[in-house]
Amino acid sequence: MRVLLVNPKSKLPIDTRTSPSLGLAYLAAVSERRGDEVRIHDGDVEDRPVEEVAREFHPHLIGITANTTQVMSAWREAARLKVALGDVPIVIGGPHPTVLPHESAARPEIDIVVRGEGEATWAELSERIEKGAELAGVRGITYRRPDGTIVDEPDRPALDLSTLPRPAYHYFKMDRYTNLQPTVDHVEGYSFPIMTSRGCPYRCSYCSQIMERRWRMRTPEDVVDEWEWLVREMGAAEIGVLDDSFNIDRRRVMRICDLIIERGLQHVPWIMINGIRANLADEELLGKMRQAGCIRTAFGVESGNQRILDTIIHKQLTLDQVRKAFAAAKKVGMETIGFFIIGMPGETEETMDDTIRFACELDPLVANFSIATPFPGTELYEIVKEKGRILAETWDDFVFFEGKARFELPDLPAELVERKWREAYRRFYLRPHRIARTLMRKQTWLQLPRTLRMAWRTVVTSTD
Repeated sequence: MRVLLVNPKSKLPIDTRTSPSLGLAYLAAVSERRGDEVRIHDGDVEDRPVEEVAREFHPHLIGITANTTQVMSAWREAARLKVALGDVPIVIGGPHPTVLPHESAARPEIDIVVRGEGEATWAELSERIEKGAELAGVRGITYRRPDGTIVDEPDRPALDLSTLPRPAYHYFKMDRYTNLQPTVDHVEGYSFPIMTSRGCPYRCSYCSQIMERRWRMRTPEDVVDEWEWLVREMGAAEIGVLDDSFNIDRRRVMRICDLIIERGLQHVPWIMINGIRANLADEELLGKMRQAGCIRTAFGVESGNQRILDTIIHKQLTLDQVRKAFAAAKKVGMETIGFFIIGMPGETEETMDDTIRFACELDPLVANFSIATPFPGTELYEIVKEKGRILAETWDDFVFFEGKARFELPDLPAELVERKWREAYRRFYLRPHRIARTLMRKQTWLQLPRTLRMAWRTVVTSTD
């Protein structure tokens, strides 16, 4: 069977990250293991429309992944594929369709929605479609019957991560990707993501999780086997850990690092894409990660106000723990990124000022300020629906690294949030030592056009 997997062009700024989709790499590996012929179309790097590729390939099955900022692009591409190919089944999955499955299932261009983890469901679904069998009984899917009725099959249990195949990166045009964090890195060679665990036991109000709130891990040996494969066979020049909660199990992290060192892999730099828990990080742990080749970590700080962290975000984190984590990372020679959110419910101008001041105090290499965005499936989304109003007109507008408020509450006007977001970037990056640090970095001059775009956003769009 011929299978086409599609990653719609992202609405996020391309400067954020350009790397192959790990989710599609796993699905491609699952299909390859079945004996399928596979092709991947990644809209972020392709120069041909997906329907043109599909007409040449003649797939028997199409899978499209989508988060909230991609979902409308996914629907548009599905509609074009329906026109081009006719009755070829089109399946959509990912975070957004998982949370709102009926929304996609009701659309004429979508035949099946996969909820939650996709690998096992995709394998069973492929087999049913190949045999022309009924969809009833395939756990983890939502679909529309011929009479228009939408059916939710039962959820599929969480996957045993040891059953996952190696991600099939050979289907990607690797030379078209930049690297995992192009705003601060210049990497000569390929950059690959890796997933060592899935899930998170915490319940932050802004976060949408598509599976039950628990943490599942791969063994250190399994992780480093893949790590070694990426380095020695795939030619990795950089590796990025995509876990939401990498350091939940301290002994496991230490073992992973020991194995990386034992196998002589520490010469390949690696970074933490989504960050680690600051309350579970200390000098010993971070020092071991640095010895194993980790050059940068990120911490989800979110707010510099303890009341907002405790009562609104539910971060289960103290400001002092954050201070200690940043200090420890810097002491062992690791670069740091801080993630901050402006405009959560309950915020005032003073609490947002607290966040800006705290970011300046921590002084990470990069401070990412995002405007609070009520993604479906989050507690934040429910708060906004009940007490305020969503300002975004479509899902295309849910891009959180732009200076546009996506909601407002009676005591939290959009204008105030947008103004404080602009102020955050200005106050953090226009300090004299920050300007000097930027000018001294090799990366600033290697990628001057990107540097100038960032400067334009900071200086011009940050003026009140």
